[in-house]
Amino acid sequence: MAADEHRIACPVCDGTIDVDVEDIDEGDTISCDECGADLRVVGTDPLELESAEDEEDEEESDDDYLDEEEEESDEDWR
Repeated sequence: MAADEHRIACPVCDGTIDVDVEDIDEGDTISCDECGADLRVVGTDPLELESAEDEEDEEESDDDYLDEEEEESDEDWR
C-alpha cells in the first residue's frame, strides 16, 4: 500500500476499500469494489464515507415534503 493510500471499511458491506487520500475531497463519490455501492466522502481527516444512496433517499423525502407544503398553501390561497 502506498503512503497516500488509506484503507477504510465500506459502510454498506464492511469490505475493505483502498483510497488514495491525495485524490479525493469531501463531497466526492467513490464506489466499493466488493458490493458496488456508491459512497460519498463526508470527511477527509479522518477519512469517512457514507452511502450515497441514503443521501439520495433523504433528498427525495425532503422534496416530497416541500411539494406537499406547496400544494397545501396553494389550496389555502384559493
